[in-house]
Amino acid sequence: MFGRGVEYKTADQIAVMRRAGAIVAEMLQTVREAAEPGATTRDLDAVARQVIARHGATSNFLGYHGFPAVICTSVNDEVVHGIPGDRELVAGDLVSVDAGAIVQNWHGDAAVTIGVGQLEAADAELSRVTEAALWAGIEAARPGARLGDIGHAITASVRAAGDYGIVEGFTGHGIGTAMHMDPDVPNTGRAGQGMKLKPGLVIAIEPMVSRGSPYTQILEDDWTAVTVDGSRAAHWEHTVAITADGPVVLTLPA
Repeated sequence: MFGRGVEYKTADQIAVMRRAGAIVAEMLQTVREAAEPGATTRDLDAVARQVIARHGATSNFLGYHGFPAVICTSVNDEVVHGIPGDRELVAGDLVSVDAGAIVQNWHGDAAVTIGVGQLEAADAELSRVTEAALWAGIEAARPGARLGDIGHAITASVRAAGDYGIVEGFTGHGIGTAMHMDPDVPNTGRAGQGMKLKPGLVIAIEPMVSRGSPYTQILEDDWTAVTVDGSRAAHWEHTVAITADGPVVLTLPA
């Protein structure tokens, strides 16, 4: 558990989170357009910084436990928390980009997986399967449901698609006045189990899926998580508000 407490938001507070989420969506779209062969992962971070600055927002990644960038760039077998640097992208790379922003102390957080140039069919399918699992989890995030329903829906979606590894050791999370709050939101679970979902709760749902092992190890930079077998991985995430009318995705484009 993240230990920051479960926080319920008003409609006005969710509206501010939607503003933060729209900035995150713009960051990710701008990075997607810049992710071409020859660009470095630091170049992607630079364009994301420009979006934050243009909107007068604040990064919730930069300086977080010492993290040195405003996005995470995780390439191929890197699952999450890759640090932007001098690595040049090449055609066929699979890049997971995680981004966040703060507006008036309210946080947004989302991730996409981007193909650089032409992807192998299996990598394109991996990304599609992971995004579909995200949307299955979002669909399950309804008032009266339980946290286990989200993880169950994600797992069922991935398992129906084929033999993939659902990455262990990382989860989604509550989000609001902090980027990481209770509750944690696992990508596996039993239907009908766990905390009941109530209107006003906002969570980040973020499945991570590999073409092989579900297990990871952390590199010497103390951030980057890679698959233990070198298999490629994908990561998709949205910030989602639980409302009386169902789930509302806050990190879609404006």
